[in-house]
Amino acid sequence: MARIVVVGGGIAGTAAALALQKAGHEPTVHEAHPETDADIGAFMTLASNGMRALAGFDAARAVAGVGFDVTRMNVLDAAGTELAAVPLGEHDRPLARYRCLRRAELAAALRAEARRRGIDLRHAARLTGVTETDTTVTARFADGTTATGDLLVGADGLHSTVRAWLDPDGPGPAYAGQRVFYGYSDTAPRAAAPGLITMVRGSAAAFGYLVPPTGRTHWFARVPGPPLGPGERARTTPAQWRARLEPLLRPDRTPCADIVAGTGDDLMVTDALHLPPGGRWRGRRTVLIGDAAHAASPATGQGASMALEDALVLAKALRDTPALDAALARYEHHRRPRAEQNTAASARLTAARPAEDTRGGADTRRAADGGSDEALLRLLDWNTPL
Repeated sequence: MARIVVVGGGIAGTAAALALQKAGHEPTVHEAHPETDADIGAFMTLASNGMRALAGFDAARAVAGVGFDVTRMNVLDAAGTELAAVPLGEHDRPLARYRCLRRAELAAALRAEARRRGIDLRHAARLTGVTETDTTVTARFADGTTATGDLLVGADGLHSTVRAWLDPDGPGPAYAGQRVFYGYSDTAPRAAAPGLITMVRGSAAAFGYLVPPTGRTHWFARVPGPPLGPGERARTTPAQWRARLEPLLRPDRTPCADIVAGTGDDLMVTDALHLPPGGRWRGRRTVLIGDAAHAASPATGQGASMALEDALVLAKALRDTPALDAALARYEHHRRPRAEQNTAASARLTAARPAEDTRGGADTRRAADGGSDEALLRLLDWNTPL
């Protein structure tokens, strides 16, 4: 049994702790934010590959109790013409269906499952430094405490402190070329139905919306343009953001502008960021997972699912390969090509102007489902050796 220090208590870190415990190790999770950290309210969709990864370490059922199933996708152009209609996920496997939920709900469900399994979760533990030797690795925190283990897992997100220590000259976060709006609207399009996600290739924005079985319409918009200016997000009200976005959507013959008009204060804006590939993922006793290693822009919607895959594959690598250096190399061998492929695919979708993309639903679906195939299914099967 190895003592494993997990830095970051979000989706990637908590999932890693669950998977590592199942592999027979003793993880402890250290999260910088207090447990009462505010939820900004953004929603996300977990694809079937993410749900399968959760199932690998017995957490899919806990997550399936939150949010709602997404079973179909249609794609519209700016004129409202349907370009494609495709099924999503594995309908015959309830725990492998696409699931829409708020990001904070997923993190909370994973934390609750970790606590139920007796995993130690420590909040308000902000990392300040790492010391790595041939035999141990020690994390130092701002409150003066330390944690020593056999391995440190850096799961501390896009602005990772662990990555900055491990790879100080490597690439850092970069603007991906779009602002992303999220909101919840009282307007439900007449043609919408539970389980359906509609993707709209508008003239000025890529737009998506879902109507849950109960509740308000969930929507997002990806708008090309410059990044947010210093303090712009803090000083701009939801009404002002709405007034900027709605005119971009109004010329199209789609329900998007009306959905935005029906949104109140539940409207958020952020920059789409990504991590250029090529950075270092591991040291002697340190390894990166999730956005700390390979953050993609949100166009493919695969960020959380990729992090869950990382957690599972890392645990399997450590389970199946006794030597630590060989295990970490095996993890990177299986994960880097796939993660960087997703980053590149997301970058291509982000760079394309929405109205110029006329490829229909097949490419969108392949990006969204993470490219599921037999090799991936074997990789995500806990009982199949790595």
